[in-house]
Amino acid sequence: MTTSSDFNPPRRVLCVGAAVLDTLFRVRALPAGQGKILPYEMLQVAEGMASSAAYAIVRLGGAASLWGAVGNDAAGERIIADLGKSGIDTSDMLRIDGARSAVSTILVDDRGERLIVPFYDARLHDTVRPVTERDVSSFDAVLVDVRWPKLALATLSAAREAGIPAILDGDVAGDGIIEMLAPAASHIVFSQPAAERLAGTAGLVESVGLLKRKFEHAFIGVTAGETGCLWFDEPSGNIRHLAAPKVRAVDTLAAGDIFHGAFALAIAEGLPIEETMRLSSMAAALKCQVFGGRTGAPTRADVCDALRDWNVRVS
Repeated sequence: MTTSSDFNPPRRVLCVGAAVLDTLFRVRALPAGQGKILPYEMLQVAEGMASSAAYAIVRLGGAASLWGAVGNDAAGERIIADLGKSGIDTSDMLRIDGARSAVSTILVDDRGERLIVPFYDARLHDTVRPVTERDVSSFDAVLVDVRWPKLALATLSAAREAGIPAILDGDVAGDGIIEMLAPAASHIVFSQPAAERLAGTAGLVESVGLLKRKFEHAFIGVTAGETGCLWFDEPSGNIRHLAAPKVRAVDTLAAGDIFHGAFALAIAEGLPIEETMRLSSMAAALKCQVFGGRTGAPTRADVCDALRDWNVRVS
């Protein structure tokens, strides 16, 4: 496995999208109805799809910049400060007057499952900066999520013009958003729910095939939690499957984001696609063993050590 020390300077990845102040409560079991539930652990952390992916990139030895938006409020200041202290370049984050920063409350149970109650102020993303090829040319890849579609589209388009990987985190989104963004992406990694919804089928292998036919210009992959990940292999024309590492899940929050961050960095580094998927899968699995959302993102050394003992073959 290639390590971050083989790349000097570190590869730079631009992440675009969500920045949220999350309040995490750890509980024995998720509530089944109304009433009161008492947590036994609590943490506040700035995260969100793009933000958590950016943190994963930093932990894995890359350099990450984040384009996101917060309100001109205390929560926004907390988000920017928290992400900045985590090693993410937040110098181009926007502070939007008249909008409230994104916040969420999340319950995580003893099986690692979660219940998320998010709040996003639509006014946060009314402002869209122009993005040119020059704006992204200093990066080795861009990764966008679906939370700021207009900026995501502008960034993907600029990346394609600059000849650098334009990666889309294809999570569940509003009607038409994936269809708007996908044509500008060079790589799309869907979550299982998003893939099944877009493909119109609950069969994972069938979903990958249908999505590849729909977006034939792009690399197509799907993350499926404990089932592992699948992707369309261009050289062979086959759909490949990599089983997930076996771990005891403590907290699955941000695992998909960690996968996407690891994927983006590996693509920026030019790793072969199977090695990229192994790195990304292990990074996400190791994160699941730690409570605290994106704070559980592993280091490159942690991932490399775990990969040496993981002999699962791609099918």
